[in-house]
Amino acid sequence: MPKRGDAATENKKTITFHSARHTFATTITLSNGVPIETVSKLLGHTKLSTTQIYARVIDSKISSDMECLKKKLK
Repeated sequence: MPKRGDAATENKKTITFHSARHTFATTITLSNGVPIETVSKLLGHTKLSTTQIYARVIDSKISSDMECLKKKLK
């Protein structure tokens, strides 16, 4: 069993419900291309604007979206 001051004890972090929910919404779903409308329904939001609070614009997502648009416009 780790003793106080051991690395195993010092690295423990508490994950709150809000942190887990935010991570799910941003890192797991939105950054993997799940539409924000779908994420909104998964989170039980009635307004899309509520889900937009969770959404961070990720540079790689912007780049990917612009590539898709470029292909469609050709």
